[in-house]
Amino acid sequence: MPHVPDLGVLLTASYRVERDGIAYHVEPCELGPVVLPTGNVVACDPLVAHTTPFVDAVTPGRYQLRAWVAVLHKDGCEWQRRITALQLVVVDEPAATWSMALLPGQDVATLDDEDFFGYAVDAGTGTLADQLAIEALGKWDYERLDEVFIPAQVPDDPIEAVTAAVVEERTQANVYVVGSGWGDGVYATYVGRTVDGRIASFVTDFRVVSSSSPSP
Repeated sequence: MPHVPDLGVLLTASYRVERDGIAYHVEPCELGPVVLPTGNVVACDPLVAHTTPFVDAVTPGRYQLRAWVAVLHKDGCEWQRRITALQLVVVDEPAATWSMALLPGQDVATLDDEDFFGYAVDAGTGTLADQLAIEALGKWDYERLDEVFIPAQVPDDPIEAVTAAVVEERTQANVYVVGSGWGDGVYATYVGRTVDGRIASFVTDFRVVSSSSPSP
């Protein structure tokens, strides 16, 4: 079976770990509500949008989006900050179990150890949003994407770099654009469930803390 990271530990306020001389300190940051008119959840690089939602869906509504920021320290000084995970909170309760979020036709039984299904990032960004929002965003041209979502100068703090906008006026479906950890790559999303089996959250792991070593 494929590896599933221990998100219950990684997504803990003030979680700390040290690897290869780098100290990681993880903190949550509330970004705001995501409007899900259909309840069909999509994880993708929103600037290179795709529209396939996960098999698991939720009741249409507004759900909190939370970024988990890893503050990296080297030689006793803060080195840099990266978003290590993006969490769509469906029920604000602890997840008892975690499993890989799957698209139609995907089967974890076909994966080897350490393999995973994920989405490709080519613009260094990620999101969790409604299918309707991503479909609407896919109709935008580059100039409009650039104007709305791409700052002229990207701040060093990844939270200050987060942008958000309503992309479908009728339903007010919106999209948050966040930096995807170290940048381009392939990132898996996981579904957390409560003890009684309800969906608690969707989490995309950008592999800053769970990966074996940082980038330069």
